[in-house]
Amino acid sequence: MRGPDELGALLAEHLDGLAFADELGPLDEALRYALEGGKRVRGVICLATAEAAGGAAEDALAAGAALELVHAFSLVHDDLPALDDDEVRRGRPSVWARYGEAVAILVGDALLAEGFRAALAYERADVARELAEATLGMIGGQYLDVTASAPDPATLHRLKTGALLGASVGVGVRVAGVPEAEQGPWRAFGGELGLLFQLVDDLLDGDGFVLTEGAEETRRLADEAAARARARLAEIPAPTAVLAGIVHSLAARTA
Repeated sequence: MRGPDELGALLAEHLDGLAFADELGPLDEALRYALEGGKRVRGVICLATAEAAGGAAEDALAAGAALELVHAFSLVHDDLPALDDDEVRRGRPSVWARYGEAVAILVGDALLAEGFRAALAYERADVARELAEATLGMIGGQYLDVTASAPDPATLHRLKTGALLGASVGVGVRVAGVPEAEQGPWRAFGGELGLLFQLVDDLLDGDGFVLTEGAEETRRLADEAAARARARLAEIPAPTAVLAGIVHSLAARTA
């Protein structure tokens, strides 16, 4: 089984080699700019899940790339002045700050379309369908955020962040060919992983759950989510050590 670093390098090479649609022409530079940097957590989780479930990481590369393309789309649009109005992303100008708002909107649109083009590389439609459902959940969560209409923080983050992270596990098991009847524990793990990721992110940024629950309570919730994620993995009769390591790495960041 390959670790996160090796899987991340495999995914990075695949993303670097993507050929975007000819129709996008000069947008190529801005698209690649939007994809640079980051830990590519969602794609790595997808590849690690596929391997743990008995598939090949190489077969999951298109799905992992699709996840990263959709995630990049969400970041490009989130940074726009109409939403978060962030001029910096990953220590450098955000896409709109570098290329302008109009180009950033088009870049986000193109990344989303390219993400689904990647997901449709598979003969079956279940990978693209799962990605679509997660993307709609993410957009719905963003709406709850910008309108301050979420019934509670858990609902907001289950959609805004958790949907795509959960799908990282979901598409991984689909690529590996895990039967629907056996996907329950995997999906339960994906749900806990999504919550854990958001709680850790809020602790590091000092917002989200931290603002409503306080740092200590958020840390406690993160520890509980990590414990539940480990318990879900223990229910799966598969070599899940790499996924357990990802949980451990996330949980360690709250210390």
